[in-house]
Amino acid sequence: MAEPARDRATAAVSTHAAELHALSHSLHAEPEIAFAERRSAAKLTESLSQHGFDVRRGVAGLPTAFDATFGSGELVIGLCAEYDALPEVGHACGHNVIAAAALGAGFALAEVADELGITVRVIGTPAEETGGGKVLMLDAGVFDGVAAAMMVHPNPVETVASPSLAIADVAVRYTGKESHAAAAPHLGRNAADAITVAQVGIGLLRQHLEPGQMVHGIVSHGGAAPNIVPAHTEALYYLRARDLESLRRITARARDCFAAGALATGCTHDVVEISPTYAELAPDAWLAQAYRTAVTALGRTPLSRAEEVLRQAGSTDMGNVTRALPGIHPTVAIDCGDAVNHQPEFAAACVNASADRAVLDGATALAHTAIAAATDADQRDRLLEGVARR
Repeated sequence: MAEPARDRATAAVSTHAAELHALSHSLHAEPEIAFAERRSAAKLTESLSQHGFDVRRGVAGLPTAFDATFGSGELVIGLCAEYDALPEVGHACGHNVIAAAALGAGFALAEVADELGITVRVIGTPAEETGGGKVLMLDAGVFDGVAAAMMVHPNPVETVASPSLAIADVAVRYTGKESHAAAAPHLGRNAADAITVAQVGIGLLRQHLEPGQMVHGIVSHGGAAPNIVPAHTEALYYLRARDLESLRRITARARDCFAAGALATGCTHDVVEISPTYAELAPDAWLAQAYRTAVTALGRTPLSRAEEVLRQAGSTDMGNVTRALPGIHPTVAIDCGDAVNHQPEFAAACVNASADRAVLDGATALAHTAIAAATDADQRDRLLEGVARR
């Protein structure tokens, strides 16, 4: 059963190639940031509806989230589509490729859903770059019936089960007192100086960070005018670590640095979580191996497991999904020269010929992975038992 299903899935991706490429390019041309992906969500849901998917929009109370279903089999396969872009640099993380590949895999699996006894769900997950759409959808129960969740992400290199870092996304806001910066500076309490003290503390802390821990931030508001002692300032920080326990430790130390800024300058401060905490990825070993087999058969050469665990990692809310249910988050390589994700040059590469190939290969490999799981009796039972247990 598996081989004929793979052949039909492969043919389906090829049949829809022009549409998938057009969709990827259209998303790329109109980038939208977290929770504002209205045009992007509309393009994706319209396409899914035209292909017979039952589409629910605005799921989990998120206007740009959606859940599109095809089939009625007991084994539910979730394909996660991301489509938010970055400020200023657009689709420099290639979410246009992610979304198009998810739809391609969905169309492919719809061709074989009845014979494999599966339900295909293309789950539109907004706000990956910041906002944690998948975490919010997990909490709302969107993934409750999903047996396995998968997606594929463009990258300079090909990987199957690369790690990611847990991340806390916070804002620190200082409140001081305005005054004339020349005539009466002694009457002011400088909230910009509070940020400076905090930055110095963070800088000195870097020597003592544990392996895998990272801190990086920007000043998002530094004051109103040079002749007014700043009374309100804000800095945005990402705190990262190899796992949630390490993240807890670095977060506590960073908060001490933030507090030091307030204490030194006579200001008050608040630390606000901008996004839910992202957990580290925990890829399902069997699904990862099945994907490795599938993508290798397509002529791609992913890094070995030993090589990929040494790669510098980013963060993703897909980590929370993989810690709740079996899932994978492989990367598919595109030709991007020396560029890396989140650079304008990488954004430009996400609509070149190699990115178009990545859409099709990613869709095909995801579909073949799902078919492998659905036709392996032991794995099928494992995944179904996992849903029942959860």
